[in-house]
Amino acid sequence: MKPIKVSLISGSPKPLSSSSGTLLDELKPMLSSRFHVNIHSLNKPSVPEESMESILDSDILIFSFPLYVDGIPSHLLSCLYEMEIYLKRHARPDLTVYAIVNCGFFEGHQALPAIELVKNWCYKVGVSWGQGLGVGGGGMIQSLSGVPDGQGPKKNFSIALNELANHINTCSEGENIFVSPNFPRIGYKIGAEMGWRYQIKNNGLNKKDIGRRLV
Repeated sequence: MKPIKVSLISGSPKPLSSSSGTLLDELKPMLSSRFHVNIHSLNKPSVPEESMESILDSDILIFSFPLYVDGIPSHLLSCLYEMEIYLKRHARPDLTVYAIVNCGFFEGHQALPAIELVKNWCYKVGVSWGQGLGVGGGGMIQSLSGVPDGQGPKKNFSIALNELANHINTCSEGENIFVSPNFPRIGYKIGAEMGWRYQIKNNGLNKKDIGRRLV
């Protein structure tokens, strides 16, 4: 039997230690053993030649990226355009695409516009759309990597990721899923503000500098 080729694609601009990559790390063990999985990092506005060949030879693409201004990061949009040129010349209706979008907002449904953009791209290039997962509390994701699946702040997240994995394993389409951390919203807000203050101080600035007008 021909192996099913799957590409896990991190669309974060960070080459290492990104929430997008962590989400793919969490998903990978849930995928079927019959899959042949390749991992790619698209952190620049062009797809490396060796990655392009592997990605477009896949049966399933799983994009994971952060929400930027309610949309797709510009460098990843550029990569999608490069893929679009190829896919319009080489029809791949058998290719199925899934998307995981993490956002700094607490509410996962804030990722809907970016998921819809990926879905529309699929229709435009003639590939199949599978499902989208919007993950809120993106700033917490890496800190939760050591928490057991289904426990504490990861309860809803683990359920959603398992549902997505089930659709991927059967190459089927599902309704979009949106999750927020099992964690008080006010606690997330306080933690985020502490992180921002820490970054401000580390860069030699103070809180007043944040509102300073740039010329």
